[in-house]
Amino acid sequence: MENRAVLTGTHFINGDIACAEGGLAAGCRFFAGYPITPATEVAERMARRLPQVGGIYIQMEDELASMAAICGASCSGARPMTSTSGPGFSLMMENIGLAAMLETPCVIANIQRAGPSTGLPTLVGQQDVMQARWGSHGDYEIIALSPESPQEAFELTIDAFNLAEKYRVPVILLSDEIIGHMTEKVVIPHPDEIEIVKRRSPNIGPKDYAPYYPDEDDIPPMSTAGDGYHIHATGLTHNEHGYPDISADAQERLVQRLVRKIRSNADRIVRTENLYLDDAEVVMVSYGCSGRTTREVVETARADGMKVGMVRLITVWPFAEQLIRELAEQSSVGAFVVVEINSGQIALEVERCAGGNAETVLAGLMGGRMFAPDELYKVVKEAVL
Repeated sequence: MENRAVLTGTHFINGDIACAEGGLAAGCRFFAGYPITPATEVAERMARRLPQVGGIYIQMEDELASMAAICGASCSGARPMTSTSGPGFSLMMENIGLAAMLETPCVIANIQRAGPSTGLPTLVGQQDVMQARWGSHGDYEIIALSPESPQEAFELTIDAFNLAEKYRVPVILLSDEIIGHMTEKVVIPHPDEIEIVKRRSPNIGPKDYAPYYPDEDDIPPMSTAGDGYHIHATGLTHNEHGYPDISADAQERLVQRLVRKIRSNADRIVRTENLYLDDAEVVMVSYGCSGRTTREVVETARADGMKVGMVRLITVWPFAEQLIRELAEQSSVGAFVVVEINSGQIALEVERCAGGNAETVLAGLMGGRMFAPDELYKVVKEAVL
């Protein structure tokens, strides 16, 4: 079974290994990375499995080089991936911006730990949420997905590859130490049951091809190195042919499109798990490992007669703006309780979208542990009262 690209059936594995297997199931055949806790198991699994399926694993000298390598691999037609955490994620930021500018499909698995700096390498944090969105300089859009279980780590890694190819954008799997190191049952379907989105190739000949000339949906078809198409790639502001165009007009045209191709498709990209929203007076908002405790607290509160609902962000970026706005305008909703392992990052987004129509209460920890259900229950009870 170990020599098969997709390990079908039921397995008892942790979230990091599930993430690696999800990458393989999505067609990843190139991985470049540098070991770092708590993401090392992703790289270790890829180092073992990729040679078995005809893929390439390479340990780079650092995270900067790892990100550069997967950008290059993507241009050669591969579906590439890397993994990291903490300060390694910071080092990748410059080339994540390059990938956004070059519209290079790739996947970055960030298994978050508590920071800043080297922080708590072996303990949980959710402190990279804003960094995932705004970490590289300039204006661009990103997609980030947050699993709450090893099963979702497998499934969302596949989704990450599909979204990267569909929208020509780097996609971040924004996992965390608890999910990465949690061991649970993971059911892996047959390859025929796994949807794979293929890269959109040019439908014109090399003579007429412009690598950054978009279709009507703002997404340019992408040629593969070696197919005879002339390619020029630069991180500078460029025209549709890929050549530098250092002008305000070119910047406006290019960056507006990079932003628009994601924002205009947000309703197709954003996914949430919603519970008991119809009559909710308090809505709990969470993501990643925090979603597990939140769901338990919601069920307990409902059993105790409190009208509490839940929104779990499966897609963290783009943010579920429309849903939060609609809930804030719902007459019954008086407060949002945002559960996250940081000092308040998604809470700021919830507060912004609520627009003063409902209170935003942060249930935040500085990292190292999750909320216990009883202490989170107290926060919700106070919000209800």
